[in-house]
Amino acid sequence: MKVTVDHPLRTRSDMVKVLEELVRPLRPFYSEGGARLALGKSGVSYPAAVAEMEGFSRVLWGLVPLLAGGGTSELWEVVLNGIRCGTNPEHEEYWGEVGDYDQRLVEMAVFGYALALIPEHIWEPLHPEERERLYRWLNQMNQHPCYDCNWLFFNVLVNVGFRKAGLPYDAEQLERNLARLDAFYLEDGWYSDGIGGHSDYYVPFAFHYYGLLYARMMEEEDPKRSQVFKERAAAFAGDFLAWFAPDGAALPYGRSLAYRFAQSAFWSALAYAEVDVLPVGVLKGLVLRNLRWWFNRPICNSDGLLTVGYAYPNLVMAENYNSPGSPYWALKAFLPLALPEDHPFWTAEELPLPELPALSIQRPAHLVLARDPASGHVAAFNTGHRGTNEHTHTSAKYEKFVYSTGFGFSVPRAEWGLSQGAYDSMLALSERGDNLYRVRRQNLDVSIRDNVLYALWKPWSDVEVRTWIVAGLPWHVRIHRIATARPLDAAEGGFALGVETELTEWPEAGRKAVGLAAEAAVGAASPWGVSGMQSLLGYQTAELIRPNANTHILYPRTVLPTLQASLEPGVHVLAAAVYGDPSPGAAWQPVSPDTLNVVFGEREIVLTTCEGNEIRIELQ
Repeated sequence: MKVTVDHPLRTRSDMVKVLEELVRPLRPFYSEGGARLALGKSGVSYPAAVAEMEGFSRVLWGLVPLLAGGGTSELWEVVLNGIRCGTNPEHEEYWGEVGDYDQRLVEMAVFGYALALIPEHIWEPLHPEERERLYRWLNQMNQHPCYDCNWLFFNVLVNVGFRKAGLPYDAEQLERNLARLDAFYLEDGWYSDGIGGHSDYYVPFAFHYYGLLYARMMEEEDPKRSQVFKERAAAFAGDFLAWFAPDGAALPYGRSLAYRFAQSAFWSALAYAEVDVLPVGVLKGLVLRNLRWWFNRPICNSDGLLTVGYAYPNLVMAENYNSPGSPYWALKAFLPLALPEDHPFWTAEELPLPELPALSIQRPAHLVLARDPASGHVAAFNTGHRGTNEHTHTSAKYEKFVYSTGFGFSVPRAEWGLSQGAYDSMLALSERGDNLYRVRRQNLDVSIRDNVLYALWKPWSDVEVRTWIVAGLPWHVRIHRIATARPLDAAEGGFALGVETELTEWPEAGRKAVGLAAEAAVGAASPWGVSGMQSLLGYQTAELIRPNANTHILYPRTVLPTLQASLEPGVHVLAAAVYGDPSPGAAWQPVSPDTLNVVFGEREIVLTTCEGNEIRIELQ
């Protein structure tokens, strides 16, 4: 089910209506006391009662700015009653005593935000004993540690809420956590999610989002740090622009994609904190186009509830911490509702994306972003990372060679073979005949030089892979030097292409595709674009793999152009040209010599033509 948007989503009133459409269906799912919101039966890593408290809290990310901007919600009396019951140890819906690293510590943050922003709605209506219970329950935050990453901001927001409401707060812990968060700052506006952590959407919808809330709420009390948060967000804005396509789509990359339109919450926070880095009409366009893009996808179920998934309901790609209520963190995007009707964000004309370069090199994130002005396609080419983590599908979400607004990416359904593994934009290696494939999970060395990305990785102790990616659109080139002590089967996937009805494949059975010089070449076209690959060196066969259903984040069914080779022990070089154009009705364009003429500094790579004239690859 799609959100029924029967208005243009251009004004503040339109955004209020959309928020109402998102929260209205929740009413029947609140518990009798209102303290829990049970939205489904799928499991999560913490108990169901905690997941239901999570659902309750995440809705507040939309309701708090609505009330701060002078709006009302029929749910607010339910929320107040839920607070009364949820913080009362004698009530059956009590939210409970929390432990170290408890999920409820995450969910406390929005209460701190509410205490700071709307005390007249959340604090003053409570009786003195109810206020004491709310304070006591929230103050457990200061008695238990949070994970050493973006979680530290949850403690910051609770203590800021206490301070703004005139309540006792832990000033020492507040300062310590702010200082520790500063240690995660890298450069050019980028943070890592903890020391050695990834740089992904947690930078814009956690670090900068919470930092900008702090900057707005604490501007008088802590002007120096507030200014730093604003300056870092302004520096980040230039790179983050490159993650958005003209139609409002944002780059699917990394974990927690079930939060969906939290992707645009950074722009909402920039407007809220009044950071003067982009014209306010550009910020408005970024937020509203992203919301429009999302509301044209089937992201809600038949009851009108947000589902776990990305462009459709999909538990296969979910994290272990995605409960049925988790997706409502997407409501962070509605922060502009805290701004009055006459604020420049609402009175300005919506503007398109500013002109952006074809390539954006973002070294702190290990990415080179390319954009095709003709199709609007955005692709992020990825060196990979030195570190890793234990989150679900880490290799699929952080170690593919390229991520794309038009082609998304896939996650494995199971471990057996190419169809279950869904290895788009990856080199998958299996011991000969084993049919169990390994891909890169972390790297020993990575670098970026212009539009060429390099990584060194070892899927086994006696197999070393050196990978070079020459970034570009619609063509890009991948080159691998594989030194192996064991016989291997190699398979490299291109872009996964969504398919439902129409599909054109090439080459046709028993025939060579027109325009493809290489024998090992394969591709397909559907209403969602064109995807193809051709071997430049080393690959022996080509096949159109049909991955298992629901492995892809954009489309339930896909096809995947794949090149394959059988490798004996020794040193091998594999090279491929990869094509992708997600435009409706796009057609295959044979690779040209100009596309492949590449020089990589000291390691000279020359791919003058793929038509048999010369392919010379010199790798040290």
